[in-house]
Amino acid sequence: MTTATLDRAARPGSGQAEGRYGFRSVARMEWLKLRSVRSTWWILLVFAAGMIGLAVLIMARQSPAFSAAGRATYDPTNNSLAGLAIGQLALGVLGALAISSEFSSGLIRLTFAAVPRRPLVLAAKTAVLAAVALVAGEIMAFAAWGLGEAVLRNPAPHATLGQPGVLRAVLMGGAYPALIALIALGLGALIRHTAGAISAVVGVLFVLPLILVPLGASIQNSVGQFMPMIIAENSLTAVKPVAHSLSAGVGFGMLCLYAVAALAAGAWALARRDA
Repeated sequence: MTTATLDRAARPGSGQAEGRYGFRSVARMEWLKLRSVRSTWWILLVFAAGMIGLAVLIMARQSPAFSAAGRATYDPTNNSLAGLAIGQLALGVLGALAISSEFSSGLIRLTFAAVPRRPLVLAAKTAVLAAVALVAGEIMAFAAWGLGEAVLRNPAPHATLGQPGVLRAVLMGGAYPALIALIALGLGALIRHTAGAISAVVGVLFVLPLILVPLGASIQNSVGQFMPMIIAENSLTAVKPVAHSLSAGVGFGMLCLYAVAALAAGAWALARRDA
């Protein structure tokens, strides 16, 4: 993380008194910190490689032979977005690092010295991370879908954005990892440790659904539909809804609720615990 901007901001002669920074100024500081770290660009590179690489690999290997039943149930949009299995974790790591790395390095003390209003700091981090993650997510979702359609061989069924559910699925393909990044940011603020925050993200995404497996189909179906992975699976489907899952709209609202809850818990921890 860079400290030059924060050092200048903390000086009395820098143009603003300590503790009187507005949201725009703090957001500029957070944007500078996020883009000046090499890990941010490496994570976004992994995200892009996972989204596009898996889309091309999976769609290029689809069999050109389709029965009538196979054509009716084939979902090229869902297959093109298979890279989200990696992408969600990549942006989750980015969200966790956006704040946990500052606690590990001690930079968070300088941040809070320059901006004592801790909820304002978290709000700025949230806005900057949400913008970066959403833009990157939507670009990669549309790129993965477009390239997947380009390499899909005939006579396999192709999808267009005008078909029912396709545009919604692609848009959700960009919004879903952005929401995971915000959940990870909240967990990072709450846990304050990089390894712990990333482990929590992995647990929420991959471990919790596995814990439900031995508990029986009834519990798995009733509880599993609220898991982020299951929500994403149904939201990215344009042809046939996934059984025992929330609708795409309700699922999106549930993910937003998870992000708000995680960020609220992180804000509570920041306000009540020393840096």
